[in-house]
Amino acid sequence: MSHSNPLIAADVVQWQASHGRNHLPWQQTRDPYRVWLSEIMLQQTQVTTVLGYYERFLQQFPDVASLAAAPEDDVMALWSGLGYYSRARNLHRCAKAVVAEHGGAFPRTAAVLATLPGIGRSTAAAIASFCFGERAAILDANVKRVLTRVLAYGEDLSSSRHEKALWVLAEDLLPAQDLHNTMPRYTQGLMDLGATVCLPRNPSCLVCPLQPKCQAAQQGNAASYPVKTRKTKRSTQAWWLLVLRDAAGHVCLQRRPSTGGDTGIWAGLFSPPVYASAQALEDGWAALGLAATARQDWPAQLHVLTHRDLFLHPVVVDVAGTQPALCQAVQGWSWQSGADWPQLGLPAPVRKLLEAL
Repeated sequence: MSHSNPLIAADVVQWQASHGRNHLPWQQTRDPYRVWLSEIMLQQTQVTTVLGYYERFLQQFPDVASLAAAPEDDVMALWSGLGYYSRARNLHRCAKAVVAEHGGAFPRTAAVLATLPGIGRSTAAAIASFCFGERAAILDANVKRVLTRVLAYGEDLSSSRHEKALWVLAEDLLPAQDLHNTMPRYTQGLMDLGATVCLPRNPSCLVCPLQPKCQAAQQGNAASYPVKTRKTKRSTQAWWLLVLRDAAGHVCLQRRPSTGGDTGIWAGLFSPPVYASAQALEDGWAALGLAATARQDWPAQLHVLTHRDLFLHPVVVDVAGTQPALCQAVQGWSWQSGADWPQLGLPAPVRKLLEAL
């Protein structure tokens, strides 16, 4: 099939130089640490949100060795609010692996980069092409959309066989010469087209440099690509949060287990103790044996995640005394002052909730 593929590399490279995004801080470098950091942050997150986090991260951890040496809590605290927290745990694990297994230098090929924690095939190719000019294809959601439209690739991408075939086509389309210069621009160009021109709905085909060669544009049905039948099912979950506050304004927070289960979405972060039902919260509160001076049941707050709607029901209980003893049964609970909790790794809705207190 590859002989009939349009030659798009030169068009993408040329367009990127004049119309693409060229002023982002991680584009001014071929340092794999910085490129890797930006790639992980940009997964599932908008550029505008990432900019501030990226700068703060580099101030605290200017290189992979300082990140590898940091306590996990410091990493989670800096990531707090960016969401998808498994990224931060993998980021930390990856930094440690680079130091321990690769002498503190990132591997120079996509194949070896992809063996590191949290680096998938597409991210590995992005780092290798940006930093080392390797001829490696990326295939994130934006690039899938651009390429399936250019090629009018109508196979269902929820099947791994069809996804594999698209990888092969993506590799066929890569630039073939002057890779040190063309690969970074081509890779960035596909990302930029997907983010700014070849949008999921209402793509701006008239200003797209690939429009003359794009088979979907010729057929006038760009919006039918990419084809993916299996939709992720959304679920709904309700959590009750026991927000304990003492006479001096300390709040009781629990570090959530780093792995697992239904509660995995806040793994490793701090939050008020979470209960699966109102009754479970009542039982949990009764077992603490603390004296309450006041109680407010706050209205439920909706927190929207990728695959689920999470309804949070905060129950704010003021307790007598300062940092009263919490019985031994409750592992990992601790009183945190108003000066201390903002420094912890907190999920965004918990941070909001505590600020509202």
